[in-house]
Amino acid sequence: MEQREIQVLEELAKNLSLLSSKGTVTATEAKIKAIQVEKDIEKIRNQYDEIINELIAERAEAIRIAQVYKNEMERYVISDSDIEHLHNTVELVLDIIKEMSPDTDVAIYQQLKELICVDVLKAIQLLGFNYKEAIGEPLTQLCANAILNKTQKVSQNRKR
Repeated sequence: MEQREIQVLEELAKNLSLLSSKGTVTATEAKIKAIQVEKDIEKIRNQYDEIINELIAERAEAIRIAQVYKNEMERYVISDSDIEHLHNTVELVLDIIKEMSPDTDVAIYQQLKELICVDVLKAIQLLGFNYKEAIGEPLTQLCANAILNKTQKVSQNRKR
């Protein structure tokens, strides 16, 4: 996880702990008991409005925090269909790289492709595996190298 992502999750955890430590139920019960002794109907109405508005604001904050957590988690969790699509795409990329750079050793990437299956990726994700760093970055580098090699060869052939 990158530093920015860690900071976002830390901030969310802090906000969530503050929200949960407010003691909303206890505070609301105390306010309602205090209202029961009040005689002025306008003050009673205002106090109930205040309680309702506080509860709505806390609910909205809890929903916001949960949504951000969900969005952050979705960045790291990959669905079964996405894994299958990823497997097929990696297979196509490897075929293209083999054609573009026949001298490139893609055997290790071929083995890596075999790791890209639903059961394996789901299991290792549970252990904290970051597939973007482990798979995405090496494939990006392999593709970049193949393109550079191909363009350098074309450039050298033109100079002759």
